[in-house]
Amino acid sequence: MAKSKAKKLRDRLVREGKRNPDNGRGTYALANLTTKTTKTKKEKLNQLYKKERQSRYGGDRENVVLYFCI
Repeated sequence: MAKSKAKKLRDRLVREGKRNPDNGRGTYALANLTTKTTKTKKEKLNQLYKKERQSRYGGDRENVVLYFCI
């Protein structure tokens, strides 16, 4: 994989003895701050309701062919 221009510039500055920008980054830059929560009972029931409704009345309505015999 190729190096970007910014990465090459940072490497060159480090080689020349200048400051490395990676050292200035805090721990929060690398941390994942999102919290995952479990679904509530109401959310689970709503998901199940929508799933069943979608499978029952989904795209099959357009492809239905009815034959009437008299």
